[in-house]
Amino acid sequence: MRRADRLFQLIQILRRSSRPVTADALAAELEVSKRSIYRDVADLIGQRVPIRGEAGIGYVLERDFDMPPLMLTPDELEAAVLGAQWVAERGDAALASAARDLVAKIAAVVPERLRPFIAEPTIGAPLPLGVAVDGLDMARTRAWIRSGRKIRIRYRDDQGRESERTIWPVIIGYAEAVRLLAAWCELRSTFRHFRTDRILAAEFRDERHGVSPDDLRARWRRHFEAERGVRLPG
Repeated sequence: MRRADRLFQLIQILRRSSRPVTADALAAELEVSKRSIYRDVADLIGQRVPIRGEAGIGYVLERDFDMPPLMLTPDELEAAVLGAQWVAERGDAALASAARDLVAKIAAVVPERLRPFIAEPTIGAPLPLGVAVDGLDMARTRAWIRSGRKIRIRYRDDQGRESERTIWPVIIGYAEAVRLLAAWCELRSTFRHFRTDRILAAEFRDERHGVSPDDLRARWRRHFEAERGVRLPG
């Protein structure tokens, strides 16, 4: 790894961490000696990168530090392209179009030497065998999630039984062939997961449910982790 790339990656490691990162941890991830880490950090501080460090605790990057968002490494570029490929093939129409636009925008602004990683990536997402048709407007659903508004749906469960319920949409999960809408269900007074292809009709209401999207998502997350006995990433 070139030293310039290593300095950039060092900043990225500190940037993504909410806790101090030790020189040992940095050296292990970057596969260099602790002495190199000390020297790199000193050089970055000399370039006015706001890194604070304390012996035995680790290094912290000030939260207000910013740098050009598209100074990407080859691995980061290929990760972005892989993710965009997956969304372009499996997302709803609006997201699929946005994924293709994203790749075009990245290709337009990265340095020439990095463009082959976009035009000819070494990885690729397999084509889906088929994606179920959504029973509601997914772009509008995402807008309702962000604005904290309710949706009235008619739903058919896996037994063929139909019901009508008012839900507070939380998050959309994109599986291989189907999509799931996690929501607070007023009928059941708990969180439920609805397959979007089983939603027969949807009324997007202007009524707000009164819980911030962040708080509602945190509540769903706690419910999901307690119910499944797993810890979600992030």
